[in-house]
Amino acid sequence: MVKFENLGERKIIEIIQKQLDIMPKLPIPFGDDVSAYDIGNGNLAVLKTDMLVDKTDVPKGMSLWHAARKAVVMNVSDFAAKGVKPKALLVSLGLPKVTEKQVKEIGMGLNAGAREYSTYIIGGDTNEALNLVISISLFGIAKNGKIILRSGAKPGDIVAVTGFFGKTAAGLNILVDGFEAPAEIRKALVESVLMPKARLKEGLVLSRTNAVTAAIDSSDGLAWSLHEIAKSSKVGFLIDKLPIAEEAEEFAKINGLDPLELTLYGGEEYELVLTIKPVLWKKAERVVKKIGGKLFPIGKTIAERQLVLKVNRTKLIIEPRGWEHFKNSNV
Repeated sequence: MVKFENLGERKIIEIIQKQLDIMPKLPIPFGDDVSAYDIGNGNLAVLKTDMLVDKTDVPKGMSLWHAARKAVVMNVSDFAAKGVKPKALLVSLGLPKVTEKQVKEIGMGLNAGAREYSTYIIGGDTNEALNLVISISLFGIAKNGKIILRSGAKPGDIVAVTGFFGKTAAGLNILVDGFEAPAEIRKALVESVLMPKARLKEGLVLSRTNAVTAAIDSSDGLAWSLHEIAKSSKVGFLIDKLPIAEEAEEFAKINGLDPLELTLYGGEEYELVLTIKPVLWKKAERVVKKIGGKLFPIGKTIAERQLVLKVNRTKLIIEPRGWEHFKNSNV
């Protein structure tokens, strides 16, 4: 019998799935960023639920307002990866002993997150809990066959991301572990943790280009996101442009840390990791730039089932590690 602390979130999900009857003709298979139900006339109801728990998701220095907003962003980010616009959301709150002022702060954070992405909270539930829990359920509608899955990457596709990595890992080192950083970069690193951004605009415009073959939200880390697409698409990746943020690189240098570790295995970035058809790369780049976003090529999809990082003339294996609940550290 495997001990609880050794199970990990993904093993727990696997065990539960094996106990379930699978719905016939399920539009999106288990394990992608969202779920869906066919509502007829070529339309899918797109569903997502994710919870924020104080103990594991709210570092020191994060206010209740920031935590509540983050709970919304976490869910919207998964819709962004699929190119789906959220229509409405439900909120379930597990509350420890809180004051009226704290409840108001949570409500304001929830509303701020919802309105930031042009959606509304339309209901929910509250209950007592030993630890703060904010569980969000997101709803949207998409055309059948138009949702970007993790399973469509093909050899030759360009691997791209919507932003740089490593800042949140560095920011958490500051907030949780007491690492130091000069004021000019400390603010940016901490802000990346407190105010994450879902790349919804990017996901929506890219979904209309027919350029994206696979996509995932990067909240569990760049390395793990690449491995998830690789597993679903039965491909490999050669990464030759590591998308490390300048602030993270400087932070690593100051504190004697490995910048590759921060970039690949940190997590909590909420960027999109995508594979894009080479013939439509310019189009994808253009539409993202038009809405004020950026698209960075970081490598290519390969037929060999391996994930390789090329640094100068050295090739390193990208390990399948990232954030996982129920384990005390990265896996």
